[in-house]
Amino acid sequence: MFQHCTDPSTLEGLSWLSCYLTTGKHLSIYWSVGTVLLLLAITAPVALAFGFGGASAARSRIAPLSWLGRTYIAIVRGVPDIAFFLFFVIALDQFFEWLRHEVKCPGWEGSIWQGNDFVVCPEAKLPLSTAPQIWHEVYGFSLAVLTFSIVFGAFAANVLYGAMRAVPRAQLETAEAYGMTHRQTFWRILVPQMWVYALPGLSNLWMVLIKATPLLFLLGIEDIVYWARELGGSKTARFTDYPHGDWRVWYFGALLVFYLCFTKLSEVVLGRIMSRLTRGQATAGGEAQRKAA
Repeated sequence: MFQHCTDPSTLEGLSWLSCYLTTGKHLSIYWSVGTVLLLLAITAPVALAFGFGGASAARSRIAPLSWLGRTYIAIVRGVPDIAFFLFFVIALDQFFEWLRHEVKCPGWEGSIWQGNDFVVCPEAKLPLSTAPQIWHEVYGFSLAVLTFSIVFGAFAANVLYGAMRAVPRAQLETAEAYGMTHRQTFWRILVPQMWVYALPGLSNLWMVLIKATPLLFLLGIEDIVYWARELGGSKTARFTDYPHGDWRVWYFGALLVFYLCFTKLSEVVLGRIMSRLTRGQATAGGEAQRKAA
């Protein structure tokens, strides 16, 4: 990137390091940080939507809907994350291709299962083999977001379900006594107050989500863990212009600092949100603010 980086063999010290850290491959690890942040930015609200839907279904008065919500929470929470990530992404990809296969190739002869191979017509592949590389990456990232959202949505549903039950029943009965419908009571009384009880659990879930981002490596996405292992390994002059020994400890140490700083920032932001939500509420946090005032 710099003009003095033309001949790395003549460099040493900080000049060598500055050129080494700005090579094309190092730009990839910097981009992968953005990939992780983008995953968190998209997954958090989508998982929260899954969780809200699951919690609402679990407390529904309609029995089949309640069973569906409770089953979703129980099954996803009961399966180890790594097993879910390894199996579900493949199954989801094949499900999408099967749907496209049924629509685009109705005259297909033979089974899509040929031994251990899953074979669909070329028009049903996702993405198409002729598609640009960017669409392959976008599709893989989309599957990762959906998988993360479903997994952490189940945990969020459990947290929100408990928060809904924690709202004093007397307040709901008072709303009904004033003539509010069940829907009005849910949206105007229950939902605004449940966030105070849900935020501690959701805060912990956010921290777990941050720590789970290295699972992207299992989904075939080149994240920061992949590049840390790739760039930190021993390199000789035969394969690179910047040979070095095994530096993985330094790369993973940098990842440690990155995650610690990010979780600390999250704690500060979540603490301020909690203070805002508990203002005027009859909770332990609200009582502490009242006494301090």
